[in-house]
Amino acid sequence: MTTSIVEKPKFYEGQTVEFMGGEGIIKNYRLEPSNWLYLVQMPMGAEPEMGKVSYETMIWLAEVDISPVCNTSRKMSSLE
Repeated sequence: MTTSIVEKPKFYEGQTVEFMGGEGIIKNYRLEPSNWLYLVQMPMGAEPEMGKVSYETMIWLAEVDISPVCNTSRKMSSLE
């Protein structure tokens, strides 16, 4: 019998994180065979002239692609 050890996730729901495309808030996460994936919600920009397509923009990112925002007291007002 083989036992595999899985490290717990580095980030948690509601945590603000940074990534190459900007920053966002962790909304969910899941374990994939080789690493953790995080669903990150990005803040909405100004509404374009043609209107918005959806209410939010989310992307799945690997744990290696994100880092915590140093100032955790800072809030993203457009996501609240």
